[in-house]
Amino acid sequence: MEKLNLKQISSLILTLFAIFFGAGNMIFPPAMGQLAGENYLQALAGFILTDAGIALLGIVAVVLLGNRITDLGNLVSRRFSLCLSVTVYLLIGPLFALPRTGSVSYELAIRPYIPQEYVWLVSLLVTAVFFSLTYYFSGNPKKIVDIIGQYMTPILILSITVLYFVCLFADKSGNVIQYGAVQSTGEYQDIAFFKGMIEGYNALDGPAGPVFAIIIINAVTGFGVRERKSIVKYTIFSGMGAVLILSGIYYMLAYIGATTQTVFANGGALLHAVASDLIGPAGGIVLGMSVFLACMTTAIGLTTSFANYFHELIPQLSYRRITAIVCLFSFAVSNVGLSYMITISQPVLMMIYPVLIVLIVLSFGHKWIGRRKMVYIFSMAVAFGIAFINAMEGVGIELGMLTEWAKKLPLYELHLGWMLPAAGGALLGLLPFWKKKEIEN
Repeated sequence: MEKLNLKQISSLILTLFAIFFGAGNMIFPPAMGQLAGENYLQALAGFILTDAGIALLGIVAVVLLGNRITDLGNLVSRRFSLCLSVTVYLLIGPLFALPRTGSVSYELAIRPYIPQEYVWLVSLLVTAVFFSLTYYFSGNPKKIVDIIGQYMTPILILSITVLYFVCLFADKSGNVIQYGAVQSTGEYQDIAFFKGMIEGYNALDGPAGPVFAIIIINAVTGFGVRERKSIVKYTIFSGMGAVLILSGIYYMLAYIGATTQTVFANGGALLHAVASDLIGPAGGIVLGMSVFLACMTTAIGLTTSFANYFHELIPQLSYRRITAIVCLFSFAVSNVGLSYMITISQPVLMMIYPVLIVLIVLSFGHKWIGRRKMVYIFSMAVAFGIAFINAMEGVGIELGMLTEWAKKLPLYELHLGWMLPAAGGALLGLLPFWKKKEIEN
């Protein structure tokens, strides 16, 4: 079997980590930690499960089937594969993840130094510069991404680690910000693990996993690996390594939030304030600039992935035109405000994630499911229906008898009411009277 050396394996792991570690990975764990308080470890476990865990499962599912997210969707049909791919690319592109890179960069690097009366104007200017640079570097992304990934990502990790240890050991009795044990609030008091699972949706690594699988697969083959078993082995190993690093960073960020009593609007504001308070102005500046450049790397990666996919899908639109459109759209969306973006995105993700989870889990049994495509269709349809009702209730929209019926489902109050019906849908799809269809390639 072909083998890679330790340096090559480390390169793969760090590459995947750098791809995943973006805006959401910075802001959600500290905010969750503050809300979860003494229950932050349970919430963190749920967060890791639905963020890094689903991302890893998605990578494994794709590499076992082929090398692209379309191979996952083709288990159902080409039409569904197209719908799945477009939806995922929109989620991790201009609708949510990409605009968030600009807004988080502004919130952590610039916003704390701007007087209130100039906040809106400076936000427009900073995000305009951010997405202009994203557009420019997306034309030839490799050099800038390599530079930032090689130097700034380690600096970002180091700054978070230093902040964690300072927060852990420093005497904070005379500081402006109040520190100490935080009491859990809301659903974190009773169902911290399951609430953490919902927060894990927000980081958007779950949908990104199947998309980014091809990057690691190409990196593995770029080292001269050609045997299929070796490609699968090193892709999975890289995913596991990246998940371990992500989990360690999440723990440190969640701990910082769980020991900060002063309340902030979001995790980004919390991190910057704690860094400036405990380390001094230099701490806030280094953390802010590291986040800015790390988000720039993520933005370039997301923009190029999105533009490449849609140029392949619609050849009439040039790569540069698609890049310009997505950067302009993301610029506009990024200025609605970080907290508002989080509020809007959560119900959408609560609907999409169960469908993706069901498809990924069922894909591991595709050899036994064979041509019984109704297994996938029934299971995903039921999961989406229940998740839709749950998400609507979460934003205060009741659907009459449908909501009342859904509330009777096991695990519904834990936001997992879709699980047993999805399993039932899969069993229904196995019944012998459904016509078997060939899997489309």
